[in-house]
Order: sequence, then structure tokens, then C-alpha cells
Amino acid sequence: MSLFVDITKKFKGFSLRVKFSTDSERMGLLGASGCGKSMTLKCIAGIEKPDEGCIILNDKILFDSKKKIDLTPQKRKVGYLFQNYALFPNMTVEENIGCGLKGSTKEKQPRIAQMVELLHLQGLERRYPMQLSGGQQQRVALARILAYEPDVLMLDEPFSALDAYLKENLQQELLAVLKDYSGDTLIVSHNRDEIYSLCENIAIIDSGTLVLSGKTSDIFQKPIKLAAARLTGCKNISKAKKISEYELEAVDWGIVLQTADKITDRINYVGIRAHDIRVTDCLTDENAIPCKPLRIVDSPFERNIILECASNELWWKISKAYWRNTLSEKMPDYIRLPRESLMLLE
Repeated sequence: MSLFVDITKKFKGFSLRVKFSTDSERMGLLGASGCGKSMTLKCIAGIEKPDEGCIILNDKILFDSKKKIDLTPQKRKVGYLFQNYALFPNMTVEENIGCGLKGSTKEKQPRIAQMVELLHLQGLERRYPMQLSGGQQQRVALARILAYEPDVLMLDEPFSALDAYLKENLQQELLAVLKDYSGDTLIVSHNRDEIYSLCENIAIIDSGTLVLSGKTSDIFQKPIKLAAARLTGCKNISKAKKISEYELEAVDWGIVLQTADKITDRINYVGIRAHDIRVTDCLTDENAIPCKPLRIVDSPFERNIILECASNELWWKISKAYWRNTLSEKMPDYIRLPRESLMLLE
């Protein structure tokens, strides 16, 4: 199974330009709201038509602007899970699951029963969508798509309407289902945690342009691009000026930093994730700066300490257990930015 996408679609004041390929894998499209993620899925599904480019699924051309090919959605064998699930309100669970299948009711029943078991919908077969929870509706919608065995499965913000507790449980259930699915999967989300948990590979989309793609863990560790660093959750980013191959000035933080990676002429920014900042005893230690807290933002299990750094801020994230047990609930005098944790960004 493989999917190749290389398309351009222009709107007033906005252009979508994406190019990527998959190979029997789960790929996440990560980006802010309005960046073009969902539009990319709609172009693949045939709901929207690109202005230029091509879309090829398992060597079958779905769209090619030069060859004047544009298959209808019905001929693309694409499974698309919409944000609102799009269940038919006047159909029961089993009727919704079977509505896309060919054959008589009797002929459909084995496949419907298989999907009911796979998605843990036993006992809900005769219920209508309004009688289901959000999580149950999502599973019914997914069962309906999987029932007709699409070549590519596309999920558009699949957890946006669910509460945090239900979301975590369903993520694990969905991951178990997707591991047994032989086709390609595209998952659209603006939530980096969802993408990291579910997707082997990732494509970062910023303002309509795909800026970076690759293995999810690699991109989170070394985003390379400014937009990728921000979208994967880096709060600490400064403009950078190269001093030497392994030394730069973090302009916004007023500090000279030693780096582990070689600094090329393309590097314009430096970043560090909030949980990678460390405590030090001495200002003369490498990449050390005074610890000047401005404010503290608490979450249930973590403490976010916003530090004053030159005329800007640094976010430092630590667990509350570390705060109590290691720091003895006392702010240190200095922190340091480990050279191996610094991200050099274009």
C-alpha cells in the first residue's frame, strides 16, 4: 500500500502546497487550525479539487491535472472519518455500519458482526446515534469506514469532541485497530501528543506549506525548522547569531551558547524545550544563566516556571515531585541550557 500526494490549491490570500508519500504506515498531519490539513484530506478524498498536481494511491491515479484525471470520491476507495462522524441519525448502529456495503441484508451481516466485535460495539447494534456517547459514535463511524476495506484511512481531528479521560482510552483502542489495518492511515490533528502517540511518521504543515516530514520521534527530537519546533511544542525560541562553528549568541536571551551540533549559515534560531533546562550551582558553568522567576503556572502534576531572560522569557517545566524532593521547594540561583538539548533551527 502506498500513497503519493503532490498538490497545489489556491484560495484568496492562501495557497495550499503539499508533497508527501506514505508506505503502509500511520502518518500524522500536524499544524495549527486553518493551515490546510483538512483541505489536504478533502483533496485526496475527491471532495475538493486541487488546481495542480497529482494524487496516486497504490499505483492508481486518483487525480492528475496534466492528464485531466479526477476520479469521483466513489471510485477512490478512500475512508474518511469526519470530525462530526457524519452518522445517519435515522439508522441504527448496524445499519450505519452496513450502509456502504454491497449485497443483501443477510449478505452484509457477517461483515457487520465482525466490525461490531472489532470496535467493541456489542449490545449497541439496535441503538440510534442520539442514544450513543461521543466515543461510541466515533467507533461506529470508524466501523462503517473499515467495513468496506478502504485502501487509505483518513481521520480528521478524531478526538476533538471528546473529554480528556475518554480521549486517552480511545487513543489506545484506535491504535490497536490501526495496527491490524493493512492500508495507509492519515491522521489530522493540531494536538502534538495525539500525533506522537498514534503516528509513526509526521508531516508538519504551516500556513498551507508542508515544511518538514519524516519519522515522528526524529522530528520531535530535532525539528530543524522554526515552524516545526513551535508546532511540536517548543516554547523557548530565540533569534541566533553564529559566532563560530559551535558557538552562537541567543539574541533574545542575552547569552552566548555552546552547541553540540555544528552551526551552519542557515541557522537563524535556537530553541530548547522547557523540560530540558537543568539546575546548576555556578554561573561559570557552560550555558548557565541566573534564575529570575517572573511567575509560576501550575498544572495538576507539573510546575511551569516562567523565567526572566534579558528582555524575554524562558519556560522551565519540572514535575512537582522534583520541586519537592530535589529543590526542596526553593528556587535555585542558576539554571543551564545543556548544549546537547539545544535545537538549531532554520
